[in-house]
Amino acid sequence: MAVIDSTDYVEAQEGSKSLKFPIEKQQANFELGVSMIIYSWEALDIAVANQWGGAQSEAKRDWITAIVLDLFDEKIVDVELIEETILNAMIDEFDVNVEDDSSLIIADRIIKIYRKCFDQDYKEVHELYSKWEIKQKERSARNLNITINEDPLNPDSSDDDDDDDEDDEEPSKITGEPIDEDVEMGGVDEPQGPIVDDDGFELVQKKGKKRN
Repeated sequence: MAVIDSTDYVEAQEGSKSLKFPIEKQQANFELGVSMIIYSWEALDIAVANQWGGAQSEAKRDWITAIVLDLFDEKIVDVELIEETILNAMIDEFDVNVEDDSSLIIADRIIKIYRKCFDQDYKEVHELYSKWEIKQKERSARNLNITINEDPLNPDSSDDDDDDDEDDEEPSKITGEPIDEDVEMGGVDEPQGPIVDDDGFELVQKKGKKRN
């Protein structure tokens, strides 16, 4: 690993009150770049995947991105400050003490991406975003690629289990809507036999659910 200077910093230009970019495109690309760098942090990714921060783990990752960006409301930000901020966030929100140098690398990359955006060079930001999109698609594909292997001793068991699971599943858990007891309990009227008039002709009945 290349030697990283923890004292490396960026400073606002003379006359500027903060490190935020005056041009909207610059600021938008910088925010995206910081987000993609935070998302690429393996220690944080593992914590989110295992929900070590609880059900709000994904939201907490976005919050970490936000507090890093808030640092740039000041006139000077250095690598050490960013590293300290994300390390404290990992302890507070995920109860994880990151002891490797990955936090230092993340902080250094954020300083470097700021300089790239300052020069209006967005190539690396776009590359980071493309890599993230590919990773998301791969994860989605893995989640969808679920196969059920048949039991060689009882080949029909898998299908039977699936049917049982579907019968046991509450509609409200599938649709997100409350269960309508009248519809659920009422069902469809039992089919009636043919009706024959006095002359022996069969009357045609309307199909459908009988309404009271």
